[in-house]
Amino acid sequence: MAEADRDTMSTPSAPTPQNNVVPIGFGKSTEIGRHPPVDRSIARIHLLGPMRATTYLGDNILPRGRKARALLGHLCLSPYRRVPRARLAAMLWDRADEAQARTSFRQALREVSAAMGAFAEELISTDRETVCLNAAACWIDAVALLAKEPPASSSLRSDLAVLCSGELLEELAGTSPAFDQWLLGERTRFSEQLKGLLEADIQHIDRPGRDARQLAAVARRLIAFDPAHEGASRILMRTLAELGERAQALREYDRCRDALRSLLDVEPSAETRALHEAIRAYSGPTRTTSATSRSGGPTPDALDSHRPLPGRNRLRVGVLPFLGDRSPKEESLAFSLSQEIAGALARFRWFDVITPVSLRRPSAGPASEARLTFEDFDYVVEGSLTGNSRNYKITVNLLDLSQYAQPVWSECFKLAVGELHRLDELVTARIVGSIDPVILFIEGRPKRRRHYGATGLLLLAIPLIYSMERKKYEEAGALIDKALEIDPDNAMAAAWAAYWQMWYVGQGWSQDLAGSLASAEKLCLRAIKLDPENAEALGIYAHCCAWKKDFDSALHYYERSLRLNPNLANIWALSAATFCYIGQPDMALKRLHRYQDLAPSDPYFGFFEHLFTIAYTFKGDYGRAALVGRRSVKANPEFVNGYKPLIAALGHLGRRAEAKPHIDKLLSLEPGFTIERFAQVYPFKAARDAERYIAGLRLAGVPER
Repeated sequence: MAEADRDTMSTPSAPTPQNNVVPIGFGKSTEIGRHPPVDRSIARIHLLGPMRATTYLGDNILPRGRKARALLGHLCLSPYRRVPRARLAAMLWDRADEAQARTSFRQALREVSAAMGAFAEELISTDRETVCLNAAACWIDAVALLAKEPPASSSLRSDLAVLCSGELLEELAGTSPAFDQWLLGERTRFSEQLKGLLEADIQHIDRPGRDARQLAAVARRLIAFDPAHEGASRILMRTLAELGERAQALREYDRCRDALRSLLDVEPSAETRALHEAIRAYSGPTRTTSATSRSGGPTPDALDSHRPLPGRNRLRVGVLPFLGDRSPKEESLAFSLSQEIAGALARFRWFDVITPVSLRRPSAGPASEARLTFEDFDYVVEGSLTGNSRNYKITVNLLDLSQYAQPVWSECFKLAVGELHRLDELVTARIVGSIDPVILFIEGRPKRRRHYGATGLLLLAIPLIYSMERKKYEEAGALIDKALEIDPDNAMAAAWAAYWQMWYVGQGWSQDLAGSLASAEKLCLRAIKLDPENAEALGIYAHCCAWKKDFDSALHYYERSLRLNPNLANIWALSAATFCYIGQPDMALKRLHRYQDLAPSDPYFGFFEHLFTIAYTFKGDYGRAALVGRRSVKANPEFVNGYKPLIAALGHLGRRAEAKPHIDKLLSLEPGFTIERFAQVYPFKAARDAERYIAGLRLAGVPER
């Protein structure tokens, strides 16, 4: 094979650029790249501040070498375009001869591809002359900031700018003289474009009837980007004065004056000085009591003062703007964090999410009658952010509003200032991953007020399913059937009907195993057709495929599910079972730890804990399998499949006497259980795993036939 072809990959059909990743003018590439279209970002790449790249699974894909990182950074700033190999080689190895530069380039490109692992073919395409990054499969912070339209989860570009801060490729200066010259031009171009877009945000808001607090927040974000921006400073001063915060307006003048002297060696303009004098001379009230919180969102008193909207058939979760009072940067970061949380929660299908933008405007006049109030919500997420020079502290609460504002979940996170670029991974994901199971648990209580139609019946069914008690389980099936009757087009009802069928088989209650699995598959496909982006339905279908021993399809649909919603904790747990079946217990444990990390307070952890027992049994760590297994069956004594890996582990440990009561309990729950039947139905992929598991059951004393 020719040397230039060794790292060549296929170049499938061209994508349609998404709004948040359209080409933005970086670089001087000449040809549009060709890649397969994707539904969700595979990779998340940060170019602002410390460079970072992760997959949607949270795995690090950033190459270690400095030149390899510079190569990746250049490709990210040339989205959708093919960049000539010769140009990249000459730029990064400008002091080497052409042949050595091309050889070094190929080594760096291989390093980039190796770091991306299994995703390399989806993210990078090459031919003999060019290289291209599939930007449609990536979320790139610098590209998203300069996109034609702001991201859907934010109302303004400045909301995103708070999270995407820092110098462009700040750690790569000094890579090579030619690269430094290119980078200087890119930084200048980026700064000018972003400054113009932030100014456009202010112009968009600064109109009659605008939200003064929102305008002040955007002005502060522009000032944080450009401390000497006198126009933004005047807008902030004027807006603060309107809000009755004259002292802050005067302090802003002092800050602006000092910044102009320090950075530009000039004094404030006559217009700015006149505004300062007018604010100082004004003798009106310094602070008014408004119907808004410190962050601009409605206070409980304000929300409770209006009429609720008409009846509805879904749960509704509101995310209030988070508070951040110590500095403009913290206030902006806090609001952006609440936006990110709302966007992530919206990927779950159990409830509707109302974003912070919808809740931040003060009510005034007759139009306020149509606004949302606390009475219109079932749950509210509130939080605050404070910080110092080293760490941010983020406190989050989930309030149940069924009777009064009762906290039902809270958590406090600490994030180092240098780790701000990992906010989504370390904070947002953990918040939303925990909130979902807490809401499902509360809504599943029998005495909970019920007015949500088919969804309400499903919520009642879930705790009955996880009880694994046959009477309750069959009652759950009846509730799900009723939900489908009420709303045949409810994708979640169809998905959970399939889930119910699969565990009915797993408990040994079905008299027609093949028929039940076929019914489950049909229901899953129906759910996916009704809602193609329903991550939970895709995950349940993946579990169904695994039970049918179609492991390739199972892995495919788990990947699709977690691309759509990487914070779906129960799907991370379910996917671990499939990795056990195919003989990869270490990967199963990794996914189970991700489940724990996302939802450490999952009320149904006792059910999912049996998956740890299975993973340790497949791994051959029988001592740990027995330890976890004993705890699991104690928490769920009616769950048949909790006993099987525990019994196998005890058999391998030579603890036949200890296994005896567990075997007796298993046979009482599943009278027809034998080694022969187990070997026929359990979805083992590798014969060696089946032999070892079955040997444990045999050593423990399970009946052969």
